[in-house]
Amino acid sequence: VPNAPAFRATRPVVAGAASERFEPVVQEYAARHGLRPDLVRAVIQVESGFNPFARSPKGAMGLMQLMPGTARDLGVRNAFDPVENIRGGTAYLRRLLDRYEGNEALALAAYNAGFDAVDRHGGRVPPYAETQNYVRKVGSAAEVQRGPARSKRVIYKTIDLVDGRPVVRYTSERPASGTYEVVGR
Repeated sequence: VPNAPAFRATRPVVAGAASERFEPVVQEYAARHGLRPDLVRAVIQVESGFNPFARSPKGAMGLMQLMPGTARDLGVRNAFDPVENIRGGTAYLRRLLDRYEGNEALALAAYNAGFDAVDRHGGRVPPYAETQNYVRKVGSAAEVQRGPARSKRVIYKTIDLVDGRPVVRYTSERPASGTYEVVGR
């Protein structure tokens, strides 16, 4: 990362102005990935305290504390750029939610400890104090849902062309391809 200052994440309680600075980006990428904005904000708060230059002792970077390999896999070139970081972090969070069928607690445990740790522990939150505390902290900030029911409440809107005319369709299943809009939670 070119000449980015690195600060250790301290996770302070953030005044509204600091978090509001990133609100349009949080809203955009939460909507793109069918995530609740409050969940994305809670992850950012716990991970970095809304410090875009945060760096953990293990090397995680930026607002959503992306590890270098994860950032690379997500196409994030500069993890200290708030837009790139939130884009990558929300894409990763969406992948984890899909992997664990909408179970936010398991997705958050995987975000913190890695999906291999969750899988090794039989699809449960690993018995690591750090991970359990992380899930609790993010969960209390975002009112995390424990099971797949949360994903069924999302309503997707698609527009298909039928005989040259647009036809609007709504579904609770995330479309496998094409463009869609999240219209309800």
